[in-house]
Amino acid sequence: MGKATLVVMAAGIGSRFVGGIKQLEPVGPNGEIIMDYSIYDAMAAGFDKVVFVIRRDLEKDFKEVIGERIAKKIEVAYAFQEIADIPAKYVGKFPDRKKPWGTGQAILCCKDLVKEPFLVINADDYYGKEAYREAYAYLTGEKPVTDKLSICMVSFILKNTLSDNGGVTRGVCRVGQDGMLADIVETHNIEKVNGKAIAKNENGECEIDLDSKVSMNMWGIGPEFFEVLENGFRAFLEQLQEDEQKKEYLLPTIIGGMLQKNEVEVKVLESSDQWFGVTYKEDKTCVMQAIKELIDAGLYA
Repeated sequence: MGKATLVVMAAGIGSRFVGGIKQLEPVGPNGEIIMDYSIYDAMAAGFDKVVFVIRRDLEKDFKEVIGERIAKKIEVAYAFQEIADIPAKYVGKFPDRKKPWGTGQAILCCKDLVKEPFLVINADDYYGKEAYREAYAYLTGEKPVTDKLSICMVSFILKNTLSDNGGVTRGVCRVGQDGMLADIVETHNIEKVNGKAIAKNENGECEIDLDSKVSMNMWGIGPEFFEVLENGFRAFLEQLQEDEQKKEYLLPTIIGGMLQKNEVEVKVLESSDQWFGVTYKEDKTCVMQAIKELIDAGLYA
């Protein structure tokens, strides 16, 4: 069995989840949080290390709620994602920035901690056991010989990832007949409207096929990707205008750009498991019921 690390992105500010830190909300019968189930499934698949990406102000609460407990079962490390964690020449250029720089920066924070293939997940998403098995097999298996970076993405069906309680952001994918990712578009504010998926933005509304494959930020990547992220983050900050202070450096956008330049090939893995997550506080009840059903079915003790 090869070595592979699980990188858990948990630095999100949780602004849409009023009343607490959404990643640390208990959803299981004994106070378990979604990360407990994710890490359990990852370990069962073969992953032997976890890196949590958090903000420093969350460190104490995070370790008390999950970190210290998980460290008894698997190797644990912490990376800290902060607004000010940018090249020195850009410090002070964005005084109105209120939150970290997005998923690309989150992964870049791990570059000194991760030297092996790794799988990226969101802290507040439940992906299912199959997703981790598929990703681990890819990360530790033979890769095609190519002059491009080879990575993987576990895809989910859009209709299975929407919230009843508000809009969500998804990377909407176009997949070739060869099972490789052809394009990905970060799409914001997708809502359920009269049985349809509608993306709303400043230009109006756009319907999206409910059966579209989407990215839930479950990417399987090699450590060589850190150099790409580092160079890309500098270019992102260099081009950022003063009126774009809320713009983020996002993995789907980064990888989409690389696809257009033919710099990367992305194997799209498919999971038949049901995804669920806590985007809004009202989602918690549905997640707790889903966890109960999985326990009743014997998937968890």
